[in-house]
Parts: sequence; structure tokens; C-alpha cells
Amino acid sequence: MGAHVSFDLAAVEAQLRTQFVGRRIDYLACTDSTMNVARAEAERGAAEGTVILAEEQTAGRGRFDRTWVSPAGKNIYLTLIMRPPLERLRSLSVVAPLAVCLALEEMTGLGPRIKWPNDVRVGGRKISGILIESEVSGQTVRYALVGPGVNVNFDIEESSEIADSATSIKSELGYETSREELLAAFLNHFEAAYRRASSTQILDAWRSRLDTLGRQIRVTFRDQSLEGVAEDVDADGSLLLRTADGSLTTVDAGEVTLRG
Repeated sequence: MGAHVSFDLAAVEAQLRTQFVGRRIDYLACTDSTMNVARAEAERGAAEGTVILAEEQTAGRGRFDRTWVSPAGKNIYLTLIMRPPLERLRSLSVVAPLAVCLALEEMTGLGPRIKWPNDVRVGGRKISGILIESEVSGQTVRYALVGPGVNVNFDIEESSEIADSATSIKSELGYETSREELLAAFLNHFEAAYRRASSTQILDAWRSRLDTLGRQIRVTFRDQSLEGVAEDVDADGSLLLRTADGSLTTVDAGEVTLRG
């Protein structure tokens, strides 16, 4: 069974159980970054739930402007346009990684874990990263862009710069997985979790998959760095960090490094 050269969008649609998420999918053979295309579409008033899906990205972006390795025909690169009320904007960073985990669990039987805030890992290696950007005007969210990349049928060993830190479904299972089924599963789980984002079940499902809790960590954000124990998370998905002086600090963004 060779790699799919292109997505079968009809197969994705046939498995969607959503009301609005993924009901419009703009499929591009190649683009610089689905985030850039989605931003332009959102500015033009694209409906909430619109998905920009690319077969290949020439300038895929990770968090902190890192490059996201995006070969053609192997993985899932998409950006979802959302228009949440301001009080639900923060929930996207809970819902998106949880939906990736649920889709992976349903499709592969793997046991993914979340490295706060939004890396999904299997066996300590990154299988998915999620970039979330939003445009807020006063008290109104004009739009939010949720951009997961998932390594599906990617032979990680062929990409030496990430071979030590990344994995893919194929690397874990030894065979290829349907990207269409995985994409539909992600969109289904995303909408279901988003609708119930304020419920304790969704927060608990996310929290129970966090491998950062209880660990001694360093959090870096912009030019600041904090060290302490990741004690818990709050209802917004922020990390509660217990520093050496005993105080509890709420951290809502940053890059986590596990210590020791």
C-alpha cells in the first residue's frame, strides 16, 4: 500500500459527525503555511469551522517561529478558523491537544500524552504540535486560528534534524494509517470537546493526559524564565508553578523544559 498522494475529501466528509467544524475544507496541494492562508480567509469572513488543509507546506510554522517539517503526502497540516466568545478563547489550548489525543487513541490505540501547553507526545517524542493564534479587538475575538500538525505516515528517520525528538504513527505502529479517518476523528472530537469546553469532564480528560504535572520544570516565555514544580493547572488551562520560595505562580504561556 503506497502513500496517499492526495486527500480523499469525500472520505473525510463521510465520517464527519460535526455541525460546523470541517463542513468547509479548502484543500491546497502546496502552500507556505496553512496559518497564513487561514488568516487571510478569516479576514475575508470565512465561516467558523472552516478548515485550510495542505498536502505540503513550504514554510510550516511551529511555536516561537520554529520551522515545522512538512513533507508532502505523509502527514496532516491544517488550520481551523474559530470565532469563540472571549471567555472561551483560552479553552482552545485545552480542546485542541485533547482532540488530537482522542483521535489518536480512537484510531491507533497509542497512549499519547500532552506536554503543556500543546505538544502531543508518544513515548516522550513529539507526534503533534499545535499553534494557536488569535485576533482580538477589545472584548471581541475577531477569529482564532487553531493549527495542529500531526505526523502520520512520516518516516522520521529520513529527517535527521528531528529524528531524536519526534515520532509518527507509522514509526510507532510500523504501518500506515488513513489520514482521512484520523482527520475526521480529530474534527469530530474537536467540536464535541469545544461544545463542552467549560465542563469538568473536558478539563479532567486533558489534565489526566498531561505529563508535565508533578515535575520539576523550567518555563521560558519571551525573556523571562521561571523554575519550580508544575503543581496543577487551572480551569483556563494555565499552569500553576510552585517556585522554590513556596509561592504559586500562574503561567499561561511558555516553553517548558523538564529538569532532570
